[in-house]
Parts: sequence; C-alpha cells; structure tokens
Amino acid sequence: MSGHVTGQLAFEPASVLLRHLRAGRVSSRELLEMHLRRVSELNPVVNAVVAVNEQRARREADEADARLARNEPRGPLEGLPMTVKDSLRTAGLRTTIGSKALSGYVPAVDCAPVARLRAAGAIIFGKTNMPAFGLDIQTYNPMFGATSNPWDLRRTSGGSSGGSAAAIAAGLSPLEVGGDMGGSIRIPAHYCGVYGHKPSYGLIPDPPTGDEPAGFESAADINVRGPIARHPDDLDLALDVLAGPHGGEEKAWRLSLPRPRRDSLSEYRLAVWLADPAFPSAPDMEKVLRNAITSLREAGARVDDAHPELSLPDVHRDFLTLLISGLGPAIPYQRPISRSPAGIPGDSTLARIVRAARLDHAGWLRVNDRRQAYRQRWQAFFERYDALLCPVAPTAAPFHHNGNGTRTALSRVDIADHRRPYLDQTVWAGLVGLAYLPSTVAPAGFSDSGLPVGMQIVGPYLEDRTTIDVARRLADILGGFSLPPQCA
Repeated sequence: MSGHVTGQLAFEPASVLLRHLRAGRVSSRELLEMHLRRVSELNPVVNAVVAVNEQRARREADEADARLARNEPRGPLEGLPMTVKDSLRTAGLRTTIGSKALSGYVPAVDCAPVARLRAAGAIIFGKTNMPAFGLDIQTYNPMFGATSNPWDLRRTSGGSSGGSAAAIAAGLSPLEVGGDMGGSIRIPAHYCGVYGHKPSYGLIPDPPTGDEPAGFESAADINVRGPIARHPDDLDLALDVLAGPHGGEEKAWRLSLPRPRRDSLSEYRLAVWLADPAFPSAPDMEKVLRNAITSLREAGARVDDAHPELSLPDVHRDFLTLLISGLGPAIPYQRPISRSPAGIPGDSTLARIVRAARLDHAGWLRVNDRRQAYRQRWQAFFERYDALLCPVAPTAAPFHHNGNGTRTALSRVDIADHRRPYLDQTVWAGLVGLAYLPSTVAPAGFSDSGLPVGMQIVGPYLEDRTTIDVARRLADILGGFSLPPQCA
C-alpha cells in the first residue's frame, strides 16, 4: 500500500482520498504519515502548520482503519487526516488565535465545527497559522512568524486563514476549515490558487463552549466558518458535515439546503461585475478574470454585465463600520482604538476606524438598517440571475511587508499604479459578507507574474449549493487547482 502514498496522492481531492480509504487501496495511517512527512519537509519553508498532535492522530488513524476494515465507518470523513485554522478550539491541542497572550490556552472541549468533523471520522492532526486575532489580510504573528505563499515564498498567503490556504496548496493537508469575516477564507484561497467557500451567515454554528478566554465568548456579526480545499466536491462534502442547527435548535428545525439552481452550464443565468471606478484592480488580474468569462461564454454560459443597484463605496463604508464595531472590546487590539479621541475629522481610514470602534448601539442599528436594504436589493437581483461573478481582491498576492508580513490597517499598498488604503483589499469580500451571502472562490488563471487569480462566485442567501456548482463547472472549463511546482 505504501507505494500509493507518494507524489500526486498528496494533491488528490479529499473526496478521492476517501474513496481510496473505503476501497482499501490506502490506509488512514498511511495517509497520515504521508502528510506528517510533508509537514516535516515543507513546513519549515512555507510555515503553514503551527501545531501537530502526532501521538493522538496516529492512535485515531489506527482506530479508523479498524472501523473501515469492519465496514463500520463513523461518518463520511472516516480516516481522513486534516488540519484546521488555529482559531478553531481543539480539545487537548492548544489554540492561540496567533496571540502570545493565548500561547498556553488548551481548550477542554472542541468547538462545534471540530466536534462535527471528528464525529464524521476526520482526524485533526494539526493547526494552521493566522495573524493575531485574525486581524489582518496577511498571515503573520510574532509567535509563529509569517506564512509564505507556496507559489512564491516572497509573497503572502493571505489572511486570516493564510495558513489554511497555504497548507492546502502545498499538499500538507487535504481539507481545511477556516473563518471569514473580512475575506479571511476567500482572499487566501485567491492568493494561493485553491477553492474556498464562505457559507451563508449562520449556516455553520460555532457557539461558545464555556472555557474560552477573552475574544472567544460569542460569534461576531458577519463572521462565518467554512472549508478550503483543492476541489469543489470537497466544499460540498465539508458543508454536509459542518452545517446545521446546534445547541437545542435541532428540536425545532432541520437544515435542508436547496440543490443547485440549474442542471447544466447553459441553463445558468450569470452576471459579471469585474470593475468599479472607485476601486481599481491590477490590470493583469482583471485580464485573467475577463479571459475566464470569455471561456465561460464560449462553453455556452449566458453571462451578462450586470450587478445589483449598489454603490460599492457606500457598501464598503458600511462594511468596515460593522466589521470594526463587531470585533468587540474583548480583543486587545480594539481597546486603544476605542479610547481614541472621537473627534478625528475627515474620512481617512483612521477616522473611520475610530468612529466604528466607538459606535453606540443606536448608530449600529442605523448602519444595520442600510445593510437590510442592501440585502433586499441582492434578493431582487437574484430573481433575475443565479450568481454574480466578481473579483476576490484587487491584486494577486502581494510581497511580504518589510520582509515579515507586518502591516496595519493604516498602511497603503500599490494597486493599479496607485497608492491605495490597505483595507481596499477587502472591498469585494466585504460587498458579499455584509449581506450574509454565500460565496465560493475558484481558481481562474494566473497573473503576468505567474501568481494564482481566483474568481468569486456569489449566490443567493442559503443557496450555497449553487455557488459551489458554478465553481465546479468553472473547473471543468479552466482546469481547477494547479500544483505549485516547488511543492511537488
């Protein structure tokens, strides 16, 4: 069997590995050892995995093999080794959220997503890197350092699920679960050339377990958990395991997500919104997305240039307000901002951050009212179209900042030959997250520098199966995930 656990098997989709496990062509222990070897060999360079529990993982792999031999799998992920983002609480394995202040925190119980993964038979063998408290769109923290992009080690893997996306792209793990509030699944998936799914808000529960330190007590507005993988089928697989009621809700309701809206590519009614004058994108990245749209049309898809009746600058303003105000005073980074003078004039990034951090409840309700109006416009739009195709971020993966990945929300970056606010990288992600909509990121091609470029596929609320299906059909046309040459 060990002859099978080499080379390309490390880059097979999780669904394919599970078929191998069920057929007895490979064992769970062999898959685990293969991934542990890859972590040992490649992780010192990529720095995606920050904690490993080899002893427990080996014991669980052997137990999974015994159940598979008896044809008694616990669930659809039986025997699959995988990793999760370091913000997901894992019993017996420390969870730091990238912060030195939590370097000794070892949860007593799993969070709901991890518990569901384990109940389905998955073997959580490690945790992946993230910026401290998830407050960056790069992955760097003083405790573990920066995670590099497998396509170019000089560049970031994105954030805050940057370790997750890098681990998937480098073949260190076959499936990941991260979190997304400001694009934290979607931006890393785009930068690293993998698939990521931001579920409809509330679809995957992650309530407090009772032993959390500050910063964990409650689910934040906009924030969701979601899968990262190398194939759209794996996103569907993970969604089946992770989504559904929790904590007594199952007494009253059941989750039944609708199937994809259409049965073939030619039946889909797609819209595309690739550019906005207020937020320019890098020309080579926009070219990749336009070429992908051309390929879709040539394959028989109907794709119109159309988008909801929304002002992208207005939506971005309200997104940042709810994002920052929703982070909570328990997060240490928030406290100095919330004590800053309220009277900073103008519309600078600093002024917006301070106003949002000091927002009272009445102010929050006013912004939330605008959010509900945006949601109504999205709903009307999706009566005419099945999905919207748009960018994930305005550039491909940028270089590490100052060699180590550190940036602040007040930094500026080069976008389309202009110095732009750093938080402009979140504009397309925020457009979707603010409205609680599902979004799937699919590889669409490569920039002039050879960097991956992702397409964001946005769908109606709770119609997650549709966005994943469109990603699947896009993979059939464009080829899907490509293996980073230096990780083979």
